[in-house]
Amino acid sequence: MELHLINTIFMIPHSLSRIFIFFSIFFLLFSCNREVSKPVEGEWRATLEVMDGKQMPFLFTYAEDKGITVLNAEEEVIFDDVTIKGDSIIIAHPIYEGVFKGVFTPDSINGNFIKPSLNRIMPFKMKQGRKERFAVTAAPKATVTGNWETVFSPNKAADRYIAKGTFKQVGHKVTGTFRTTTGDYRYLDGSVENDTLRLSTFDGAHAFLFEAKIQGDSVMNGMFYSGNHWKEPFSARKNEAYELPRADSLTFLRDGYEKLEFTFPDTNGKEVSLADDRFKNKVVIVQIMGTWCPNCLDETRYYTDYYNKNKNENLEFVSLAFEYAPTEEKAMAGINRLKEKVGVPYPILLAQYGSSDKKKANQKLPMLSDVLSYPTTIFIDKAGAVRKIHTGFNGPATGEKYNEFVKSFEAFVGKLVNEELPLNDL
Repeated sequence: MELHLINTIFMIPHSLSRIFIFFSIFFLLFSCNREVSKPVEGEWRATLEVMDGKQMPFLFTYAEDKGITVLNAEEEVIFDDVTIKGDSIIIAHPIYEGVFKGVFTPDSINGNFIKPSLNRIMPFKMKQGRKERFAVTAAPKATVTGNWETVFSPNKAADRYIAKGTFKQVGHKVTGTFRTTTGDYRYLDGSVENDTLRLSTFDGAHAFLFEAKIQGDSVMNGMFYSGNHWKEPFSARKNEAYELPRADSLTFLRDGYEKLEFTFPDTNGKEVSLADDRFKNKVVIVQIMGTWCPNCLDETRYYTDYYNKNKNENLEFVSLAFEYAPTEEKAMAGINRLKEKVGVPYPILLAQYGSSDKKKANQKLPMLSDVLSYPTTIFIDKAGAVRKIHTGFNGPATGEKYNEFVKSFEAFVGKLVNEELPLNDL
């Protein structure tokens, strides 16, 4: 090929030959020797820019055949949909709509994390190499191991809510979570430097950053950042005896209502009602959820596993999805994606799209006192009576509380399944 090119060059007029030779040889060498670069496999550190210019860090590993695996304490979140074109890269979660779009070199990726339906964009930077989640240059002067009685937005009545912080500290490293009455803040991972606590988590849907000053191992005051759209102060004090209100005491049927009723379309467009024969004279577990909600995903995985292991002709599950996707088509696509990736064997109905506002959810289910949380689970017995409503979900990050939920759930469902249907309902 080289000889043919040289012979061709010498047939060109002398005035153009030098220019042509230069570009021809450049093209020849470039085309023969160029290699398409890719991000280096191995350990990486990333930061997302949240409010006030704060950088929320997380660690991940990259493998060409697996994508990226985000590491939050004991949790692994896999983004297995990676597209590379030229020096551009797109990294997508298998269920959530949030996507990283950026430009890469072998050891760096920079761009934006985008949630289209919410019109949210967060700049990010990723750098290859083994690093600490938070850079620590000084030893801890405080220990946060234990339980913390916590209040978020303590001075603003409209936004105020309570939580329980549970943490474990080894050296300067800290893991744990904040558990609220409506769910938990996932697997938090961070450190104590001097008298400052820093914790973060990124689960594909949420980017959480907590920063606090600790006073005497017993009091902390700080700020909670959720992406670049929300921040609020929080205060906490060490209290080993502190416990939150019972999760089955927060939502209930309004006066004048005896049963739950709904009719919503499934992913095939078929209207499904709680009055259908499928649910008649059976125990029914109704999950109020959203495909965008990580706690809902954890709960859905558990319910799917339970359903598959405990198939019973007297037991049915059904989920009601409240989606912020702007169109019915996109909302249905999100539901189908969840069903496919998790293998959900029971129907997920589209209760609402265009907003996940809990007040609007209450309009769809007016017999409930309040829809306080995604997820919320309603337990219905064989006679159609609502026997319990459980607000929120204590996910795997809560450790002992998650195990307590599993035991309580299985015992209560087993009790309902084994109950005899009253003769007048046969």
